[in-house]
Amino acid sequence: MEVSLSTKEYCEAHFDQDPFGLAQSASEFSVFFSNFAFDEVIRQSKLDDKTRFMAILAALMGCQGLDTFRAMVPGALKSGMTPVELREVVYQGTAYLGLGRTLPFLYATNAVLQEQGMSIPLPEQGTTTPDTRIKAGNQAQVDIFGDQMRGFQDSGPEESRHINRWLAGNCFGDYYTRGGLDYCQRELITFCFLAAQGGCEPQLISHAAANLRIGNDKLFLIDVISQCLPYIGYPRSLNALRCVNEAAK
Repeated sequence: MEVSLSTKEYCEAHFDQDPFGLAQSASEFSVFFSNFAFDEVIRQSKLDDKTRFMAILAALMGCQGLDTFRAMVPGALKSGMTPVELREVVYQGTAYLGLGRTLPFLYATNAVLQEQGMSIPLPEQGTTTPDTRIKAGNQAQVDIFGDQMRGFQDSGPEESRHINRWLAGNCFGDYYTRGGLDYCQRELITFCFLAAQGGCEPQLISHAAANLRIGNDKLFLIDVISQCLPYIGYPRSLNALRCVNEAAK
C-alpha cells in the first residue's frame, strides 16, 4: 500500500514532512490514515483549507488531541489562518473546555509560532471594558441566538443567576466580542469544541441551531463534522450529526 498522489500533494503543500512522524515507525497505519484523512475525506468537502483547519484545531482541543494539534498548526498557518486567528481559537476554547484543558494548547501554540519565527505576544483583540462587557456580551447573545436572549444576564432563579451573568459577561463579553474572528467563525469553533468534547448534547443542539441561524447551514455543519471525523472518531461524529438534525427541525 502506498500513499495516493492526492495525499502526497496535499501533505507537501501543507506540511514540511510527514505531519505525525509515523512514516517509518508505523508505515502501514500512516499510509491508510493519510489516504483517508488527506484524500478521501477532503474530496468529500466543499470547505476551503482555512475553514477546514480551523474546525479541526477546535475539534482537537475538544478531544484533547494535543500532539495532533501541534502537528496540524503548521498546515493551518500555510492554509491562510493567521496567528491571531489561531490564538483566538485557543482563547475561546477556555469558555467551553476550561483552562485545565486549554492551557497546554496555549503553550503549544506559542511554541509553534516561535518555531515559525513569529514574535509573541500578538496584538491584543479585546473590545470591551469591565463596565461594558456584560452589555456587549448580551448583545452578542442576541445577535447569535435571537431577541429572546435580551436581558439573559438578569434571568433565572436568584441562586444561580450569577451563572447567567457570567455567560453574558465572560463567555460572550470576554470572548465573542474580541477581534480576530467573526460570529460565524466563533460559532463554528464552539460547535467543534462541543462535538469533540462529548457529553454536551443539549449545548451542542443549541449551538448547532445558532450556527444555522447566522448562516452556517446544515450542509456546512455536516461538512465540518465529516472533516473532523478522522480526528474525533465515529461515535462523537454521529452524535454531532444527530444534534444538527435535531437543531434543523
